[in-house]
Amino acid sequence: MNSIQAFGLAHLWAQSDFVIRAVAALLLLMSVTSWYLILLRGLRQLKARRFDLAVEAFWAAPSLDHGLRRLHEQAPDSPFEALARQGAAAAEHVRRHEHQETLGGRLDADEVLTRALRKSIALSTAQLEAGMTMLASIGSTAPFVGLFGTVWGIYHALVNISASGMATLDKVAGPVGEALIMTAFGLFVAIPAVLAYNAVTRANRVELSELDAFAHDLHAWFSTGARIVPAPAVQPANQAPSAKPGLAGRGAA
Repeated sequence: MNSIQAFGLAHLWAQSDFVIRAVAALLLLMSVTSWYLILLRGLRQLKARRFDLAVEAFWAAPSLDHGLRRLHEQAPDSPFEALARQGAAAAEHVRRHEHQETLGGRLDADEVLTRALRKSIALSTAQLEAGMTMLASIGSTAPFVGLFGTVWGIYHALVNISASGMATLDKVAGPVGEALIMTAFGLFVAIPAVLAYNAVTRANRVELSELDAFAHDLHAWFSTGARIVPAPAVQPANQAPSAKPGLAGRGAA
């Protein structure tokens, strides 16, 4: 019983050399970084749940200024607020300079608005992907870092056992099992990182899809004065369709 209790994490750390300690420190650093990114993205996803309501509040606003104010109140510093403000700034720029000649001819309002919206989406995409490369790297390399520590630990354990001349099963199993802890440590670091990467990737894909749809609606509203609304379901002949108040049914002027 005493020989079994002699092995463990404390014994591994006490008997390990610089390489094993460096591997353990690296895995610990990777784990802390991974969980920091996981918590950071988790908090952001909680905030992202309000984006749909903020967008609906924007379209229900009586004017563009009121809509932007509602976006700022319900989804401050969100990609949707940035997109709406970028579109509004582009539309205002076109309105002020629509009669001016440029080197390429008359200013194309549709092109200016499209580029402004695309630029905002590109910036939001870069922000959403921040930290994803780190999560992917941790998830893919942590098992191999732990495996390297295991191989190094087994090698030194076998060398020490061979030097002592006591190569019995009870003398080999303890140090070898002790070295396998590094592999388990690597998996402990990698699995949460991989799961978080997949979850965040899917959430980003959904949010970018919604952002792209919002950009199309904004482009239509700034260009034509009305939001593109899906065709309503078939209604009885004696029932008139209800009017939609707010920005969705108003002009851009």
